[in-house]
Amino acid sequence: MKFQYSALLALAASAYAAPPTQSIKEVARQASAGCSSAVTIDASTNPFKKYTLHPNTFYRKEVEAAVAAITDSSLAASAAKVADVGSFLWIDTIANIAKVEPAIADVPCTNILGLVIYDLPGRDCAAKASNGELKVGEIDKYKSQYIDPIVTLLKAHPNTAFALLIEPDSLPNLVTNADLTTCKDSASGYEEGVAYALKSLNLPNVVMYIDAGHGGWLGWDANLKPGAQGLAKVYKAAGSPKQVRGFSTNTAGWNAWDQSPGEFSTASDAKYNKCQNEKIYVDTFAPLLKAAGMPNHAIIDTGRNAVTGLRKEWGDWCNVAGAGFGVRPTADTGDELADAFVWIKPGGESDGTSDSSATRYDSFCGKDDAFKPSPEAGTWNQAYFEALVKNAKPAF
Repeated sequence: MKFQYSALLALAASAYAAPPTQSIKEVARQASAGCSSAVTIDASTNPFKKYTLHPNTFYRKEVEAAVAAITDSSLAASAAKVADVGSFLWIDTIANIAKVEPAIADVPCTNILGLVIYDLPGRDCAAKASNGELKVGEIDKYKSQYIDPIVTLLKAHPNTAFALLIEPDSLPNLVTNADLTTCKDSASGYEEGVAYALKSLNLPNVVMYIDAGHGGWLGWDANLKPGAQGLAKVYKAAGSPKQVRGFSTNTAGWNAWDQSPGEFSTASDAKYNKCQNEKIYVDTFAPLLKAAGMPNHAIIDTGRNAVTGLRKEWGDWCNVAGAGFGVRPTADTGDELADAFVWIKPGGESDGTSDSSATRYDSFCGKDDAFKPSPEAGTWNQAYFEALVKNAKPAF
């Protein structure tokens, strides 16, 4: 469901990374210029009321390159505005930790840098398009070579605020795909890894949200309580870190915030899922999370959910054809439990390849409602990006 950055992005990152001769410790000594003093985020309050989600430099450069390739001047003008929208930066490999330092460089004191922590061993155990670099059992490598260096970098920049989304898809997969051998094998590593990330990244200038799928995933009646208990279990195993604010929903997803009746409300099995939009899901899941002993405020990905009625089934997740950019990041959600609408998935980067002969091909990317042709996960798809701009609501 998620992605790895393309080789092109990796090359771009290397241009901004610290020289090869510098170690993580040497980079860590470089002071941040974000604020004039150390940032302390009160995770008992909504951080997005104070900070604006930062338009990270890597997505900006992707968008700028895409705009340069558009010949329609009107479309190009609209597309150029996407670069100024705040979005999360995915740290989806050990190598991509090199992106953190340059991404911090232009973050003003009024902004918060969003980072997706996404590299668990056996990652995305129920999908093929976004499997990770670490094998099942490599939990020590996850801790020492992935989480620990990120901690070092964030500690080196106490004057910058960070919002972290912790491991998309991981804990939800343990609820709904527990019968798969790949997920059974990954379960203990997921729980241990997420707990370690939460405990280690519990820094004063950080606020964290744990991924909780979406209303079409954990929103089913049978999944709600186990889902909440699963998140809370790991949160408690981490020592109930105070910088955890709650959960994230609709990451890289397509669900509407408050559409009523819901997109799949007429489906034959709709009676088993009352969470027919993300607002209902947040308002239903949050109390269960609180009852299980965990903070329960949410952020919702609205990056690509402007158009509904496109999917044939709720579970269709790959490059949905006809999608459009959604509501821009804002703390004005109209729901006290919803901290902010945010852009998590970088719109324009593929969810997975439609080439059925590819090693990482996932059948969901070949479905009738998936955009074709589409390249490997994380690779830029110019045609899809242009469609997102054309179909944006509100329009750019």
